[in-house]
Amino acid sequence: MTYQTINPYTNETVATFPDATIAEVDAAIAAAHSAFLAWRETPFSTRTAVLAKAAELLRAERRRYAELVTLEMGKVIGEAEAEVDLSADILQYYAEHGESLLETITVPVAFAAEGEVEIVSQPLGVLLSVEPWNFPYYQVVRVAGPQLLAGNTILLKHASNVPQAAAMFDDLFERAGLPAGAFKNLYLPHNLTEHVIDDPRVRGVALTGSEEAGAIIAAYAAKAVKKSTLELGGSDAFVVLGDADIDKTVQWAVFGRHWNAGQVCVSAKRLIVVDEVFDEFLEKYRAGVTALKMGDPMDPATTLAPLSSQGAADKLAVQVEKAITGGARAETLGEKVPATGAFYQPTILTGMTSANPSYYEEFFGPVSIIIRVQDEAEAIAVANDSPFGLGGSVFTRDTVNGEKVARKIETGMVYVNHPTMVKADIPFGGVKHSGYGHELTNLGIQEFINKKVIDIVDIDAAF
Repeated sequence: MTYQTINPYTNETVATFPDATIAEVDAAIAAAHSAFLAWRETPFSTRTAVLAKAAELLRAERRRYAELVTLEMGKVIGEAEAEVDLSADILQYYAEHGESLLETITVPVAFAAEGEVEIVSQPLGVLLSVEPWNFPYYQVVRVAGPQLLAGNTILLKHASNVPQAAAMFDDLFERAGLPAGAFKNLYLPHNLTEHVIDDPRVRGVALTGSEEAGAIIAAYAAKAVKKSTLELGGSDAFVVLGDADIDKTVQWAVFGRHWNAGQVCVSAKRLIVVDEVFDEFLEKYRAGVTALKMGDPMDPATTLAPLSSQGAADKLAVQVEKAITGGARAETLGEKVPATGAFYQPTILTGMTSANPSYYEEFFGPVSIIIRVQDEAEAIAVANDSPFGLGGSVFTRDTVNGEKVARKIETGMVYVNHPTMVKADIPFGGVKHSGYGHELTNLGIQEFINKKVIDIVDIDAAF
């Protein structure tokens, strides 16, 4: 069985689910296409009502949904509840904005254009959504919310370790009033993914995941001449300038690196600190990390969760050893990890240089790379010396200069005096090896839309 619920706090297998057969996959595609033909003609008022009801259901059963996430991938319960809230906010955002995000645009005529030209927004059809385990609800909703509103239908291939969270969406959208077939979770094995993308009724694919997975899916889509969007890895720079409020900056740094156990694409992975405040920052950062409490993620007192799986913890350990072999210095902090569960000891890596084979890797877990730089210019250069470009942040008391520095960092999102954040009304997307395309707001809904030009010409004025 590919799809399993394994509690990362105990490493016990809770449930297993069979892979979808090719017959089940084909039936789901046919049902999604049939639903699309009707859903695209459904009034926006009906579509927004479905999304609003789904948001209402999430909020009404917040604790139940949160506990399922904590069970499957180990997220501390408070963070799981926050993810449910964020998912509801995204659905509500699209419910409230509705048709206004897809209004017809009238084009001013020029250059001897004839007739009345307008651009209308029309859905493409069935979409495949390939999503990761680190935010089992949010990742699904940020594609499903806008694309269902647009009139598309969704087939979901979720991560193999969160099968119950994936199946939850079938129930949620059914209870919200979505027509049968318009959203379907598939326990899709890897060997059938290309089969889905090749089907002519499937018109696009959205993936959030690793760089390796993204390259494979993008190749499938390109071969089939289908639209794709990719949100891949990140190695966000957390730049600390000499005039930063160090106490507050350290608090944000500890949070920014360790929320969701550090398993976030936009986590503050590279802490780049100018020389004049480096020693003070490092001393206080050590104390902040040391104070983190590992334990049962269902316990509100726990502030550092286990990783999503024992395999993830083992992979991180190999990465750290590779970094040490390459010349980095490692320092472990905090209480000793629990004897059971997929925990990883919080670690600081210093002395990392571009000569280290691990320098350009993404560390997905509670491992902090802290880099000393001489000044602002070097901080910008180091921030940009990465194959990734997803998020980033700059900490300074001078917000005018902070904005100037932010403009110079080559990434999709930069925040001044806050780690990269995710909100329902802020676009999300990256550059370089972090992928392409946007999600959320009006940018996200436009990704799988046909912007059709219609030119209406008076036949009597044509010659």
